[in-house]
Amino acid sequence: MPTSRYIKVERANPIMRVLKYVKDEGLVKVKADSVEDLWHIERVIVPGDLVAAKSWRRFKTSEGESGEKKEILVQVRAEQVEFSEHANKVRVTGRIIAGGPEEFIQVGSYHTIDIEPQFAVDIKKAAGWRQYELDRLYNAQRAAKKVHIAIVVMDERNALFANVKEYKVDFAFEIESHASKRDKDSESKRLQYYGDVMKALSELKADVIVVAGPGFAKDGLRKFIADRAPELLKRLHFETASSAEHSGVYELLKQGVADKILGEDRTAKEFALIEEMMVRISKDTGLAAYGVAEVRKAVESSAAEKLLVTDALLRKDKAVEALLEDAEKLRCEIRIFNSENPPGQQLAGLGGIAALLRFKIA
Repeated sequence: MPTSRYIKVERANPIMRVLKYVKDEGLVKVKADSVEDLWHIERVIVPGDLVAAKSWRRFKTSEGESGEKKEILVQVRAEQVEFSEHANKVRVTGRIIAGGPEEFIQVGSYHTIDIEPQFAVDIKKAAGWRQYELDRLYNAQRAAKKVHIAIVVMDERNALFANVKEYKVDFAFEIESHASKRDKDSESKRLQYYGDVMKALSELKADVIVVAGPGFAKDGLRKFIADRAPELLKRLHFETASSAEHSGVYELLKQGVADKILGEDRTAKEFALIEEMMVRISKDTGLAAYGVAEVRKAVESSAAEKLLVTDALLRKDKAVEALLEDAEKLRCEIRIFNSENPPGQQLAGLGGIAALLRFKIA
């Protein structure tokens, strides 16, 4: 089945938008569309940033009453930033700097802004926006235009469903087969299993679904669907994986199946970069550095070509933030890894930061 048909699929939904960027003011206005967009927004807001948006504040006219919520436009200096996937919002808490109407605003008091999808927000950085921060937002904007992929890995016993998101792989649910070679009605149970999987596939909110696994179960499913719901096959792309477990999904991403179908994919790129890093380290090529001290040495020597860092390390270590600024000035490519994905976890094992080098350093 040719992959080109999938590349042309377009999403009708709104997308993440960077509405304004004023470099001299260090100001970006952005509006999220999805929970993935919110994750990116949470990653670029740091303590000290000024965040302004529409919000609500409870106003009391007299002591003892519960008060009434009033709509306000408020700016806070961020002290705490929290991403809540389940609540579908980013919560930014800090002291009020400015806002209006004035009668509902108490400058200096604490307030929490809830950033939600379709919610425009201004983010102002006193030191200006770093290029890797802008890249994250603009890349997210481009990614929002892409097709949504789901992956199903299956064998004769079970089928595991996963959604490929920008910030993680979301393992949704499993369907178990009750067929057994010892059962007299094993064939009917096998068909029931295929029917359950087909129904779940048809209900997935994904533009392209990759179905993979070891053995012949995926082939049996393809024939089953072709006989009963041939239109569904237009959304399916069949591949091979060595297992029907979590590792099978990550195996497909590591092999670049999403890249092959749709072009660019964040997780697949992270897998490729960390694999290249591990190969260089294992072969002792001298073209890899890891840990803050070694990477700083590589940057200062202008040897760093690509710098890899986990978002967790970047958020907690100001020295790493300064190191990335120096790397940017030397036109070093910077890739921020999601700490929750396997590539990010591998990078965390190397100290959370590493660099692929142009040449060896002493």
